[in-house]
Amino acid sequence: MAVADSRGRAAPGEDVKPFTPEKTREIVMSLQQPAVFCNMVGDWPALHWDVKHLSAMLDGKTIQFRIGLKAMDLVPQFETSCSYVKATLEEFLAWSSGQPSSLSGPFSCFEHSKYWAYADYKYIARIFEDKEEVFQDVRWSDFGFPGRSGKESTLWIGSEGANTPCHLDSYGCNLVLQIQGRKRWHLFPPGDTSFLYPTRIPYEESSIFSKVNVANPDLKRFPEFKNTRAHVVTLSPGQVLLVPKHWWHYVESIDPITVSINSWIELDSDHEARVEEAITRTLVCALKSAESSSDGDPWLNPTEVEATSHEVNLQYLNQAVSVYFKCQKANVSEQAHRSSSGAEQETRAPCKRRKRQVSCEPQDCQLLNHEFSSSTFKAEELQKIPFGPHLVQVLPQSQETSSLGAGAVASDDRDLLHENEGGHFGKLHCTRKQLVMSNDCTTPANQMDSDSSPNALQAALSTNDLLDCLVNPHVIRLVAQLLLERARV
Repeated sequence: MAVADSRGRAAPGEDVKPFTPEKTREIVMSLQQPAVFCNMVGDWPALHWDVKHLSAMLDGKTIQFRIGLKAMDLVPQFETSCSYVKATLEEFLAWSSGQPSSLSGPFSCFEHSKYWAYADYKYIARIFEDKEEVFQDVRWSDFGFPGRSGKESTLWIGSEGANTPCHLDSYGCNLVLQIQGRKRWHLFPPGDTSFLYPTRIPYEESSIFSKVNVANPDLKRFPEFKNTRAHVVTLSPGQVLLVPKHWWHYVESIDPITVSINSWIELDSDHEARVEEAITRTLVCALKSAESSSDGDPWLNPTEVEATSHEVNLQYLNQAVSVYFKCQKANVSEQAHRSSSGAEQETRAPCKRRKRQVSCEPQDCQLLNHEFSSSTFKAEELQKIPFGPHLVQVLPQSQETSSLGAGAVASDDRDLLHENEGGHFGKLHCTRKQLVMSNDCTTPANQMDSDSSPNALQAALSTNDLLDCLVNPHVIRLVAQLLLERARV
């Protein structure tokens, strides 16, 4: 397991950073594997944002916490299976420390030894909307993104055991600052996608979840998971983790209280990703909304307000396609302008959960060119990255140190669009007619006796099974490319 030993805090009176903003931005935009920046944020006022300080800043304002079980199951604890409470940070501190006052507060139903609490995805611009001066405590300009501050960042506050299920973000790359306590990150390269059994249930725009609980994998149900290449790192206060585009990650708090701040950096490739997300939303909402409400399947993530109608989803799809082409044209002229006058300042809203915001004003098209595939980021380019005490490379976990059962695998990234690797998404060895009817062409396949044939289905396929195939990331990317080609002519 990789551990970034260098502390992020500068010595008193020192504010000299190991990398200039321009160099840091170059690293962020070119590096296609996770890494930890050290000694870059020692003068940031946000380093003082521990829970006690945040509690004073919020002055009794309540925020929502997600509650989960510490007991480890074989199934991920998705947000749809968690409980939720609204509480102040003072009440959270009392509960975390086992104070008697917590016995009658909002956490009274959740014994601290059995449950964890997580205030996740808290946009700083919202919870501190009446204290805009604190936005400047976060200075992403040091990383080469002038104008980006706490206003474009998200706050995370958790107790020990609090975790985010394994997923990848459809949009952008991610910079994560650890402020209080430590978090352990389990990261997997894009080439491991098929081994992580991706699913869009629960559905949330911009998040593709894994069916595997990577901290306690069910290898009988998900045997291909053993082929993953886990990159594990423990992030300490003052350190900043770079999560490149489309890297899977499972995150857990390993100290009594943790505080983190992150910012998602929008990329040029997000325009095509929004087309893919529009296709996904249309399919998921159409199929799941058609199911009987009595099925009791909590398919919509709590972060999604409602299942949008087909008409609305189709409008969103057309808008996303239109923006894709407009921004392609805008980027051509913008790149020509930048070559002569240099890059202009950008300020971006956090893009992780920006629902269906696909407007294309000129400034919205001036995104960051990040179209480097893992296959084109070659060894000689990796050697140019200044790894050392100030930039710690997160390497694959070896078989000897792996707690996840992953074997030791070479660190070269495989193409995200590889086909049928590991056999998980292999071809169906039957005709369309055979999918519907049994051998006698009279009995529906899902009514066949499971003992009638050694090749018979063990259970009827569900809507979710169908969706897992239809909205598999590989399929959606192909559909998006075909759709954009159709719209181009």
